[in-house]
Amino acid sequence: MGEPDVTVVIGAYEAMPYLVRCLESVEAQSIGADRMEIVAVDDGSTDGTGEYLGRFAAESKIPTRVVRQENSGGPSGPRNTGLKMARGRYVFFLDADDYLGDEAFERMVAMADRNGTDVVLGKVVGVNRGAPKSMWARNLERTDVFSSNIKFTLSAQKLFRRELLTRHGMTFREDLRTGEDAVFTMEAYLRADGVSVVADHVCYHLVGRDDGKHVTKSGSYVLRFDSARAQMETIASLVPAGPRRDSLMVRPVVVTLLPQFGPVLLKQSERIQRHKIELARPLLDAYWTRGLARGLRAHERLRLHCVSQGRLDQLLDVVAFVRDKKPPKVVLDARRRTAYLALPFFRDPAAGIPDRVYAATRETLSAADLVWEGGLPWRSRVRGAARRLLGPRLSRRVGRLAGRRPAA
Repeated sequence: MGEPDVTVVIGAYEAMPYLVRCLESVEAQSIGADRMEIVAVDDGSTDGTGEYLGRFAAESKIPTRVVRQENSGGPSGPRNTGLKMARGRYVFFLDADDYLGDEAFERMVAMADRNGTDVVLGKVVGVNRGAPKSMWARNLERTDVFSSNIKFTLSAQKLFRRELLTRHGMTFREDLRTGEDAVFTMEAYLRADGVSVVADHVCYHLVGRDDGKHVTKSGSYVLRFDSARAQMETIASLVPAGPRRDSLMVRPVVVTLLPQFGPVLLKQSERIQRHKIELARPLLDAYWTRGLARGLRAHERLRLHCVSQGRLDQLLDVVAFVRDKKPPKVVLDARRRTAYLALPFFRDPAAGIPDRVYAATRETLSAADLVWEGGLPWRSRVRGAARRLLGPRLSRRVGRLAGRRPAA
């Protein structure tokens, strides 16, 4: 056969019975069997996955090659094996647990061909699990990682132009046991000549396995720090220091690093708590900037400040405050046109934490409990100051409070 449009790379380990629906969804693609090929890699399964792939290859109209190999310990090995064998203009990495929407490839290939883009994202929905949502507001014919929310979906289930991958020698890192797809996809975003988004059609169903064997549910906390480090190193190697790098660093910090300093920390031993701080501090020393800090919520910024200073005692108090969902007071400084959240240790001389750590940036602020500073006249100028500090919607809520004297 000639060069297919899409090579579907399927890495499969102990994938039964999910593999059945996965392969059925490929056969159901409206693009047609003559425009696809499948490279399926059985990564040492013992549940009949390899045998099922063999039967499928013998019976399907889609040209299918099956590779059976010893277990590699993660998804990178099978994906790299499949990528080496791919012949299509585009490559799509399909997990054996998941399945496609019927017109996924037809729509994504058309989008890439129309715009000459190197990566196409198709809308993802979760089945028995969550899925990213912020990037599906509308179709984007051509965008990039700086102009959209695509940095918050770094899974490998995208359509990649194969020439992009071969030109840069891109493969999945086999030394990572989690987050390897985030490193690969972020690199592809940064090297791509444009990215497209298909948001008006469900292209991919992300399935949560009932048996709990999904790779993202396994592994120690150390693997998460390995993943965060690899993501941050990739961004730093391809984007010079400055606002654009800071905007991308928000992703590994919020998605990979910060969860290690969430409520789960309170249930862990002091040895693990201190080890986590030891693992995180070199990353903060290398990549923490004020620009990155401004992209975080105040409680996120405060937790990482405690980590960077090695203050486990303060960190545990802040994490407990966040866990209990206590609403902090909002302190409005009219002189500096800044709103602060009075989280733990705010303006505590003994703690010595700078006010800027508490500055409200990404928060949705409540106007129910305000503390005013700077001699602000609460009747005549409250609406103007609130508009500058909180934005139009919340300023209206503040205006309704202007008839009563604010808290001292």
